[in-house]
Amino acid sequence: MDTKTTTEKTGENADAAGTAEAAAPVEEKAAVALGKQDAEPATAPAAADELAATDELADEDDELFAEASAPSSAGIGGAAAAVVSAALGAVALTGTWTGKVVSERETLLGQIKTSGSGTPAQQISEIYGDAWHSTALVNGVFALIALLVAVLVLVLPGRPAWVRSVAVAGAVLGGLGLLLSVGTYFDLFLSLPTAGS
Repeated sequence: MDTKTTTEKTGENADAAGTAEAAAPVEEKAAVALGKQDAEPATAPAAADELAATDELADEDDELFAEASAPSSAGIGGAAAAVVSAALGAVALTGTWTGKVVSERETLLGQIKTSGSGTPAQQISEIYGDAWHSTALVNGVFALIALLVAVLVLVLPGRPAWVRSVAVAGAVLGGLGLLLSVGTYFDLFLSLPTAGS
């Protein structure tokens, strides 16, 4: 009986050990599965944080791109306007092709008007004076446009320093050209010659 009990107990122990061995892989699989489940929630917030950080970086990149592209397009217009104002100011001082054409037209009209019966004073006034005043008027218009464009560039905010410098140069040239044109038109610097001189 003792041997039977021992054998039965040994058999029970063997069955229990077999069952324990069989249960061990199942428990390990369950533990591994549970470990994966536990690990997934731990990595899911990390992945969500990484995704949120990536979205924030993408948003910042978009904002930087928008900020970089908007002022450049606006800056091109301001720079072009500043250069145009400086060029118009220089043209107002040196004279334009338009001014030359208007001057020659006034000279021709003066010759036609005084061709046969004009006095020397009339000839001077009609042929030379009107042409001189017409040239001054055209140059004054160019100078005024240069001055207005330069002031517009200087008034608008957010312009780079070199654009403002060119605009200041355009304003100075335009102002100087306007002053000379007004003086020439009203004979302030040089008067028309008289017939007796």
